[in-house]
Amino acid sequence: MTFKLTDYEAYDFANRRHIGPSPSEMAEMLKVIGFTTLDELIDATVPASIRQKEPLKWGGALAEGDTLHHMRKVASKNKLLTSLIGQGYYGTSTPPVILRNILENPAWYTAYTPYQPEISQGRLEALLNFQTMVSDLTGLEIANASLLDEATAAAEAMTMAKRAAKSKSNIFFVDENCHPQNIAVIETRAEPLGIEVKVAAPEELEPSEVFGAIFQYPGTHGHVRDFTSAIDALHENKALGIVIADPLALALLKSPGEMGADIAVGSTQRFGVPLGYGGPHAAYMSCRDAFKRSMPGRIIGVTIDSHGRKAYRLALQTREQHIRREKANSNVCTAQALLAVIASMYAVYHGPDGIKAIAQYVHRKTVRLVDGLEKLGFKPEPDVFFDTITVEVGALQGVILNAAVANGINLRKVGNTKIGISLDEQTRPETVEAVWKSFGGELTYGAFEHEREQDIPYRLPTNNLRTTEYLTHPIFHLNRAEAEITRYMRRLADRDLALDRAMIPLGSCTMKLNATIEMIPITWPEFANLHPFVPDDQALGYKEMIDDLNEKLCLVTGYDAISQQPNSGAQGEYAGLITIRNYHMARGEGHRDVCLIPTSAHGTNPASAHMAGFKVVVVKSAENGDIDVEDFRAKAEKHSANLAACMITYPSTHGVFEETVQDVCDITHEHGGQVYIDGANMNAMVGLSRPGDIGGDVSHLNLHKTFCIPHGGGGPGMGPIGVKAHLAPYLPGHPERDAAIGPVSAAPFGSPSILPVSWAYCLLMGGAGLTQSTKVAILNANYIAASLKGAYDTLYASKAGLVAHECILETRPLKDSCGVTVDDIAKRLMDNGFHAPTMSFPVPGTLMVEPTESEPKAELDRFINAMLDIRREAQDIEDGKIDAENNPLKNAPHTVRDLVGEWDRPYSRKQGCFPAGAFEVDKYWPPVNRVDNVYGDRHLICTCPPVDAYEEDEAAE
Repeated sequence: MTFKLTDYEAYDFANRRHIGPSPSEMAEMLKVIGFTTLDELIDATVPASIRQKEPLKWGGALAEGDTLHHMRKVASKNKLLTSLIGQGYYGTSTPPVILRNILENPAWYTAYTPYQPEISQGRLEALLNFQTMVSDLTGLEIANASLLDEATAAAEAMTMAKRAAKSKSNIFFVDENCHPQNIAVIETRAEPLGIEVKVAAPEELEPSEVFGAIFQYPGTHGHVRDFTSAIDALHENKALGIVIADPLALALLKSPGEMGADIAVGSTQRFGVPLGYGGPHAAYMSCRDAFKRSMPGRIIGVTIDSHGRKAYRLALQTREQHIRREKANSNVCTAQALLAVIASMYAVYHGPDGIKAIAQYVHRKTVRLVDGLEKLGFKPEPDVFFDTITVEVGALQGVILNAAVANGINLRKVGNTKIGISLDEQTRPETVEAVWKSFGGELTYGAFEHEREQDIPYRLPTNNLRTTEYLTHPIFHLNRAEAEITRYMRRLADRDLALDRAMIPLGSCTMKLNATIEMIPITWPEFANLHPFVPDDQALGYKEMIDDLNEKLCLVTGYDAISQQPNSGAQGEYAGLITIRNYHMARGEGHRDVCLIPTSAHGTNPASAHMAGFKVVVVKSAENGDIDVEDFRAKAEKHSANLAACMITYPSTHGVFEETVQDVCDITHEHGGQVYIDGANMNAMVGLSRPGDIGGDVSHLNLHKTFCIPHGGGGPGMGPIGVKAHLAPYLPGHPERDAAIGPVSAAPFGSPSILPVSWAYCLLMGGAGLTQSTKVAILNANYIAASLKGAYDTLYASKAGLVAHECILETRPLKDSCGVTVDDIAKRLMDNGFHAPTMSFPVPGTLMVEPTESEPKAELDRFINAMLDIRREAQDIEDGKIDAENNPLKNAPHTVRDLVGEWDRPYSRKQGCFPAGAFEVDKYWPPVNRVDNVYGDRHLICTCPPVDAYEEDEAAE
């Protein structure tokens, strides 16, 4: 019997899994916009002058099973040895309950930055736990919600000290015992800002000569020093003291706060976050209360909602770059939120006793290791230590390092005659025996005077032992049983709205599908458990993946080389500008220091330019939102002798393909500058247009936008930069690889353990699939704009009346006609089960909508219905049918408490709680009512509130 084959291509990942609308749905959508085919729409939207000449191709797309098979083969080329290299990176055990319920849970990894607090209460609480953990361990009052990595946190601490110190000095002292990558990134950051860095032994510090000093605790070679007297001397000279502290060591050692430190920074990697060949890992920063308004990054604060109940929100620095621009504290507008949540849950899981027990375990193992090495005739240094020692071995260095590798161990090469060894919570007795064997001894772990490990004496300095408590809040004591912590994580997740629940139509943020298959490889041991400084022959799988991904990204962008080092979009901006600066200096044109930036640019653009040592000159926008080319030309001519660069976003931040983009690039080149094209809107270009072809010299790519790395509630991210060949020699280097050019991040490849996500995306989609994604992203945006026409005008469009992959909706007239603000619309969308679009950027009082290609037509229609219903409610206010202050928009969002409580409102419960866009059965309920930001600013609390605050909440109910 014969059968007829179907035309269903089950393994077409791009069109069956990643792209939302079906072909028939696309036809319906095109009809609404006024086109017959998708290609007709694209031809009318994307200027012919910038279209790429050849289609994007690198072979066929792989099916899901084939993709995993191929990635497994590549991953297997990484050799997994036990790395005792240390230097800021340590083996750690991620509790399985956290691995499954946080890292592998889309409710956590697909959430957006918590700018809308009412629908972010779960991750805000988890991040508040992180801040409390950091504040307790470091002994300082205020902590932020994480930074990118330890080295960049140290650099941020330097610039923070420069802002906050009363010393007039321009010299910054760096303890030579800091990890090499920390010193290198500090030096990179200092040079463009004109800060002089002095690296020396702590004993050589002259407090009167510096505005601040930074010390590593414990030091990179294991020394544990008390810096109290040095910090006291700094304070006497109006300078600040900074300590880079290992949080696990702080369970046993005196805190930086007890030493009088003003700022503490470090990495929480060893709190359950895999090595990942260098990242992503959540750095931390804490400081004295007096300096909180100078702190970079995000801070979670406690406030109340409109009913007086406790609520959390972002406090102080929220998106300050968009307000203060080049005068911002930093260009940091992201964090490592997902990794900070993991670290905080690690502390919740273990509690203070568990954290201390792990620290004691690590130290005891190190003492036993030293006992054996001393028995073998070696003299490890220092005499007192936590987990790291350095051994003088002379000419035996190479022999011992090779023997260690043969025994499955990586040790650290220190100079030409020493070896460094750092133990961690995964160190087992057989690991210690393997180290002894590598040093030529055949010792057994138990054959020592102290048979019981509990009897091993500390080798910590008695004057540095910790005497203060930490992790005292009940949250670090209640969750011992796995059942309880599992339910706690579930409760927090249920309070949030992430992509696993609904579309997040944020303009400029590209919240698209993070497919499960793309996430699977990141937890494979071959990718997750590699130390960033292993020998190259142990990371051949990573090399193959990064090389192939870079090759594909070069094809996508039209650039000649890629650096994967920047571990956020803002870091990519900074790295790109530093590359331009290095280029000009190498050509003897270091005087070029002017950067032209349009008014519509992302706030991080001017902040990054300032950090790179450039002077920002603002260029006007024309009435249609495009760059004012004549103003651009005039300013380029005025600053011709000193023009270093321009920074533009393409398509524009207004969501339009500007037809004059090549003119802007030509003008910049004509006057000796380099063109930086911000890659934030690359999702409108892939397969259609290449920034390197239209005049760009460098761009960063937001892999956490265009290439599917999930946002994780505000991080991780990757912002690699692509450059033309003439800039390639000036890309960031690294002291562990190539010290010619300074690094911008702690690890050579930034956060490489999340690169498998973007690589898998490219393998699954193929060039044709990526191009189709771009086309559908443009289709979806134009469908929303066309469907809302008449209710909400699209603020900017091309001459053909079309937008790129996002559109700006005009909502300001509603404020004049009925008092409805953009905030009211955003909060009412929560009642409909949606995250709001981007509010008030780039135009205050408007909404920027980006649906992405992953959203099916049903979800787009649900959003459209919600927006139209909101417009009808506004019309009712305009017509006097409903009170101007007591209405569904002003009272939004509505909670379950509103539904079941007393109802004295001039509209029904159904209208308030179940508007047109909401699901009847699977309704999402915001856990709190509208958050009071003013109260939060006046009553700044940035650590876990006491238990009685929770009791007051319950009483209020």
